[in-house]
Order: sequence, then C-alpha cells, then structure tokens
Amino acid sequence: QVQLVESGGGLVQPGGSLRLSCVVSGTFDRLWSMGWYCQRPGQERGYVATISVEGRTSYHGSVQGRFSISRNNTQHRIWLQMNSLKPEDTGVYYCNADFDSFDAWGQGIQVTVSS
Repeated sequence: QVQLVESGGGLVQPGGSLRLSCVVSGTFDRLWSMGWYCQRPGQERGYVATISVEGRTSYHGSVQGRFSISRNNTQHRIWLQMNSLKPEDTGVYYCNADFDSFDAWGQGIQVTVSS
C-alpha cells in the first residue's frame, strides 16, 4: 500500500509564491510519472503539471512560465514551485503518482491566492 502526502499550501497574496511538496511512501515496484492537479471551486479536478521519471516536464498553458515541477527519484518526492500566483490559481492541489499497475492520489492541500 502506498501513501502520498502533500505539504506547503496556504494563503498567499496575488503575485506571491508557494512551493508544494509531495512524498510517496509504502511498498511498490516502480514509480513512473508524477504530477499535480488542481480542483478549483465549482470545477472538476484538472491537470496542472507532470514530470516523467526521466525528468521530462509538461504544463497546462495557464501555468506555463509561472510554475515549475521538479523531482527527486531517490526520495520519491516532487515539488511544484508556484510563482506569480493569481486568484484563479486558488484550489485544492492533489499529487498523483503512476505505478506499475495502478495510480494513487494524495489527500489534497489548499492553496488560496487572495489579498
């Protein structure tokens, strides 16, 4: 059984920065791609950024140039550096990880961008 734990969320003013972290624990054969998803108020959960085990990254157009995803394969951890935050970035951010035969989600962490 695996567990994903997110940290680093909170309240920030527009234009500010936050850094989210997600660590994977438990027993698994192989960890493949990982990513961040966001559920904004009144909307379905949507893709933000992903990173492959080789370090290839992909971003939703709305965060391109502002957010940066990174990874440490030894620690089974990813980060999401969020800069130039906007009120529309507000939501619950979820970490996702792909394993050999299943994927798993974290419990989610709140990010609120407001003055």
